[in-house]
Amino acid sequence: MDYILEMVVAALIALITMPFLMKLANKLEFTDKPNKRKQHRAPTPLCGGIALYLGFFISYFIFIHNDMEQKIVVFIAATLILLIGLVDDYYKTKGKEFPISPRLIIQLLSAILVFKSGIRFVGFTNPFTSEFITLSLTIQFILTITWIFGVTTVINWSDGMDGLAGGISFISAMTFFAAALILNQDPPSADVSMILAGTTLGFLYYNKLPARVFMGDSGANFLGFILSITALGGAFKQATVLSLFIPILALAVPIFDNLFVILKRFLEGKPVYQADRSQIHFRLEEKGFSKKQVVICIMLLSLMFSAISIILLLIKR
Repeated sequence: MDYILEMVVAALIALITMPFLMKLANKLEFTDKPNKRKQHRAPTPLCGGIALYLGFFISYFIFIHNDMEQKIVVFIAATLILLIGLVDDYYKTKGKEFPISPRLIIQLLSAILVFKSGIRFVGFTNPFTSEFITLSLTIQFILTITWIFGVTTVINWSDGMDGLAGGISFISAMTFFAAALILNQDPPSADVSMILAGTTLGFLYYNKLPARVFMGDSGANFLGFILSITALGGAFKQATVLSLFIPILALAVPIFDNLFVILKRFLEGKPVYQADRSQIHFRLEEKGFSKKQVVICIMLLSLMFSAISIILLLIKR
């Protein structure tokens, strides 16, 4: 019942705050206008990230009672991610591109803050000797920063159709929740997963096709950032060889699709961060799938990979 309460509260906060934020965004013309790459019908509010942020962190401070110092660091780091995303979104409302370097600097700084707070990939258990292998601090740093930065980026790049990035994030959060229960982890891991799932569910009510609001770069980066931290405090923290695959499988579709996109852009001599229509959702649409069919197809793929990770975990147990 506690977990359900956490999800409901987070969802309600996102649901209740969204209409006000949408009205304000329209008034300020903080909207995403259609263009050649973005083919939505009309200017759409870009305030979804703020509702996700409010729903998550209000619930986070209400229900999570672990290390307060660590909570404050996560809050500060995530706030930086949201703010730089809002700046990026503001540039988009003016038909301009925000420089990539400030975004990279803020994402790396936020990841470093999280690492310094103690949320990190420490090591893993040797499956043959059951001995825990602690990695060197340098390797811990590289793996942790790469994971946070990578997940933040792939969720952002997956935000190309109504309900897509939110749906992937919801499935991943629920997968992390199930894994936390199976692995008998400390309550905060399951709690954070349910809070994230709840606020994402509240957002999806307004973002389902046809979307009345977009999460923008602020929301997509925020979701990716929190998902990466949730994995580090959950399945990665358990650190058995099998548990290491849970976050990777839960996020398999955006991870492997965007690795393909990066390779494709590199081979074509294009800048890696230059937006185009290379992602799987655009490729499926070009094959004749409707937007609804594309989203359903990718959600089913995500569910399949998530189910595989949970089944493997149950079998191993």
